[in-house]
Amino acid sequence: MELFNLPHTAKVNKVIPKNTFDSYTSTKQKKLFSELIARIIWTHKLSTDTVNLTAKDIKEIQIFRIELKVKQDIQPILDIIDKAIPYSIIFILVFEELVRLSTSSKHPHAVNEDNAVIDWTFKTDWFLPAEKKYDLKLKISIDAVYHDFCVQLSNKPSLATKPLNDIIAYEKKINALEKEISKLNAGIANCKQFNVKVEMNLKLKELEKELEEIKA
Repeated sequence: MELFNLPHTAKVNKVIPKNTFDSYTSTKQKKLFSELIARIIWTHKLSTDTVNLTAKDIKEIQIFRIELKVKQDIQPILDIIDKAIPYSIIFILVFEELVRLSTSSKHPHAVNEDNAVIDWTFKTDWFLPAEKKYDLKLKISIDAVYHDFCVQLSNKPSLATKPLNDIIAYEKKINALEKEISKLNAGIANCKQFNVKVEMNLKLKELEKELEEIKA
């Protein structure tokens, strides 16, 4: 199954042993690699050499197909792989007939060059490949390819003209507000003091309005 229509020059098709990442994992994490993942396949490499596009900040995009033993979100495992590899990675998670996509924008660690720091993860729900929801558009540059793909996964086409850092800041702000709203809702449900409950409700309305304005 080929999810993206990519040129033959970009094809790698190399199985990556799960123990490749042993030096980055704890005993518990090694167990997760074994229990949840059947195979890791490095399917494609998008670079100046393979797709004839220029590159600036994003030098290469690696595409990893991960075949799962169980239908589960394995983001903590993807984070380990992402931190171990300095290039941008698009993960295609496969379970039976379903797929989901994930990619993390990251930057080099200030002290440890062998570790990357993840800024934000863009990911999808499970879907059928025949739905053709997402695509890798090999246009302009490697940076533009990655930016466009992140916009697709964010499901916010209105952000297409914004720099990736601005999109990440936007996503982080929404995420923080949603967490705070969820925490306040739980606090209101458990609060017994009327005056405190009133204050919490006022704060909740403020946050909900702020979230609505940001999304608009």
